[in-house]
Amino acid sequence: MASGGLQLLGFVLAFLGWIGIIISTAMPQWKMASYAGDNIVTAQALYEGLWMSCAMQSTGQIQCKVYDSLLKLEGHLQATRALMVAAILLGLVGIFVAVTGMKCMKCMEDDQVKKMRMAVFGGVIFIIAGLAALVATSWYGNRVAQAFYNPYTPVNTRFEFGSALFIGWAASSLAILGGSFLCCSCPRRETSYPPSRGYPKNAPSTGKDYV
Repeated sequence: MASGGLQLLGFVLAFLGWIGIIISTAMPQWKMASYAGDNIVTAQALYEGLWMSCAMQSTGQIQCKVYDSLLKLEGHLQATRALMVAAILLGLVGIFVAVTGMKCMKCMEDDQVKKMRMAVFGGVIFIIAGLAALVATSWYGNRVAQAFYNPYTPVNTRFEFGSALFIGWAASSLAILGGSFLCCSCPRRETSYPPSRGYPKNAPSTGKDYV
């Protein structure tokens, strides 16, 4: 029963992490313009994401522009896109595999060992998806930090971490944690010992056996 509760908890955490990865991928706030050390008061806030760049006016109006060409994008941005999309697809596969192995489902009830192995396999997929999203967000964040601290970067073109990065870090951690809980439901191997063979008891000797 405890194993089933841990399995359900792991699936819920991994599913929430997968939803967070989707939200982080779609958000345009991967990095936001920074005006640290500058006394300039601007009337708009600039954001850049994986798919578009946006400018929010002081009136609250937001204007976004989708990137024109894929080939013109920087290499790290293309790699980040690929990793996040791969994490989403892996999470989708992990959901179907893990649901098949859940104890509350009626699939594969005739073989409980294979059923639990499916849940473990789904957990492994969730862990890989979480690691892919974690690598993507950390790599992107590292590039933002390097450009921010680069003395040759103009002050008006410096960016800071956006909210999408923090959501991506939290979501990838949830996916890894949930996948780990699913892997903890792995069935234990039971050691089987051969049945003990009894020794025949010697029949008591009687005087009739001797002549």
